[in-house]
Amino acid sequence: MTKKLIKFLLFLIIVTTIIIIYLSFFGINTKKFNDTIKTKILNINNKVNLELKTVKLLLNPIDLSINVKTFSPEIFINNNKLELEYIKTNISLKSFINKDFSIDDLQVSTKAIRLNDIVLLVRSFKNSTEMLILDNIIKDGFLVGDINLNFDRYGKIKNDYEVKGFIKKGKISILSKYSIDDLNLLFNIKNKEYYLQNLEGNFNQIKLSSPSVKVKEKNNQFFVNGKLISKNSDMNIKLLNDLLESSIKSYGIEDIEFSSDNDFNFKVNKKFKISNFNLESKINLNKLVYKKDLPELRRYLPNFKDTIKLKDHKILFDYKNNNFNVKGKGNISIENDLDFLNYEFSKNNNNNNYNFNTSVSINKNYFLLDLLSYKKNKNSKSTINFSGYYKKDKKIKFKSISLIDDNKNTFVIQGLDLDKNFKINNIDKFDLNFTNDNKIKNQISIKKDKKNYKVIGKNFDATKLINELLNDEDNNEDSSIFNNLNSTIDIKINKTYLDSSNFVNNLSGNINFINNKIDKLNLESTFPNNKKLILVIKTNDNNEKITKLFSGYAKPLINQYKFIKGFEEGVLDLYSIKKDDISNSLLIIDNFKVQEVPVLAKLLTLASLQGIADLLTGEGIRFTDFEMKFSNKKGLMTIEEMYAIGPAISILMNGYIESKKLISLSGTLVPATTINRTIASIPLL
Repeated sequence: MTKKLIKFLLFLIIVTTIIIIYLSFFGINTKKFNDTIKTKILNINNKVNLELKTVKLLLNPIDLSINVKTFSPEIFINNNKLELEYIKTNISLKSFINKDFSIDDLQVSTKAIRLNDIVLLVRSFKNSTEMLILDNIIKDGFLVGDINLNFDRYGKIKNDYEVKGFIKKGKISILSKYSIDDLNLLFNIKNKEYYLQNLEGNFNQIKLSSPSVKVKEKNNQFFVNGKLISKNSDMNIKLLNDLLESSIKSYGIEDIEFSSDNDFNFKVNKKFKISNFNLESKINLNKLVYKKDLPELRRYLPNFKDTIKLKDHKILFDYKNNNFNVKGKGNISIENDLDFLNYEFSKNNNNNNYNFNTSVSINKNYFLLDLLSYKKNKNSKSTINFSGYYKKDKKIKFKSISLIDDNKNTFVIQGLDLDKNFKINNIDKFDLNFTNDNKIKNQISIKKDKKNYKVIGKNFDATKLINELLNDEDNNEDSSIFNNLNSTIDIKINKTYLDSSNFVNNLSGNINFINNKIDKLNLESTFPNNKKLILVIKTNDNNEKITKLFSGYAKPLINQYKFIKGFEEGVLDLYSIKKDDISNSLLIIDNFKVQEVPVLAKLLTLASLQGIADLLTGEGIRFTDFEMKFSNKKGLMTIEEMYAIGPAISILMNGYIESKKLISLSGTLVPATTINRTIASIPLL
């Protein structure tokens, strides 16, 4: 009896084991539980209708549950059909035996489903703001994914859900302005975490890619971080146009091509407001063409017409909390001549200043400082460094500017403050040490002393400065480079050149500016022949500006007028009164002679035997007295009376000279050995 019992028990164990093994590995197919499963699904979500085919049951002996799996089921949501690969769930064995089982988990594997349909399915289980956003911006594409859901005893989805898969040929439109086409990516979505990998697509027709993007939800905000890669494309122009909401040509950019590698992170609230945006970019700027008429730049770069090109630039861009820093270097082309540019720009949100630190190596281009008669020739080397900051009110503060060339010429400026019209508000120091085009060594320093300035130097070539003053059409004493200057400038220069060969020693004195105009001036110097040069300007109580110029050696000053040749000797005395931009002047020159005068006057001197003799011997035409009364107003010089008395010829004239346009003079020429002003005023036929 015992043996039979043992055999029966052994048989029972073997049969049970075989059944368990069979049910665990092969299972059974049945439709018996289809209606029950559908009912349970409807209890979880009554918006979903499920069509099942044969259900396969597999036993899981470890946790005493039954794995329920059905292939090729179909889900219907609002008459939209979603074709699935399979649906899988686990049911406790106890619930199965009692025919009172509930679904604790659900695993769904899809076939290719339209993105909008899958969003609709997710919204049917859990409608959220992010799902609503996705439903509105997704326009096309399909998804293949696996969905793993766990339910609590009330049938609600637990927070340990996971959705993963891939998207192909997606299309997204944001605000009817930004679009993403042909979007492909892998995704993994968990509770409040979204992982996107291997993203590829066209953003506004620009091909972009990203190895990863991660989104976390916390306190009703989304924290986004990831990497974005763009490749070289001439369509970058269109992208920038869209981002800037205007054509980049309005900024002077004609063409641009670049690639970039970008790491970003930011926060987005449920009202689509972006905050805490941070971006780190490595940019390869293949080319940028900037085209704009910049006459100010042409003053320094004479070969510049209207185009600047940047080529092969490596740029690092860092943007954090509305502050940014840009570092870059590469080639710069001015009308096809390549030089090198190194630069750094930054913005500090604390003071709203845009800081810059830039170095330009100018080797191929000409560089010109016309007022100082300095010119860097082509193919010689020079480096310009400048640093400072730019304010939102368009004011520019240069902490330092320096230019050094391969001939050891140096220009250094410190504390230069410019207004929006590029006029000087302030300058702390300006040091010059260079040899100019006239082969003259310039060594001079301008330093600020409280609100005033001191000009100290060994040598200075003032030729260009004097020419500028003499050719000023409006005879305007305003300081053209300063903005509202109210300072006294003390001057002490050992040697000051008036032209390439004439100079004065020990130029000293001061100039007082009020409201950007000269109120007082007192300068004195000595020619090498010990003759004095004195310039005095004063403003009286009637707001009349009185100018007195005396030169015991007139030649260097008269030589500035190119139509007079061979001027020798002479003493010059000028007296002028100016008010309301109208000046009345008296010029007197005594005891001088000239080799050449205007052609008409030169021919008329042949009427005098003395004149012929003077010209033939090369002595020139001598005059004992020259006096001219004239006035200036806005480029028009009116000569009330001009006479010159000499042993060979005397002249009395009047008329007007319109700057750079017209000269109209008339008068009387008298050949005589000795003549006075009264006789010269009598018309001669």
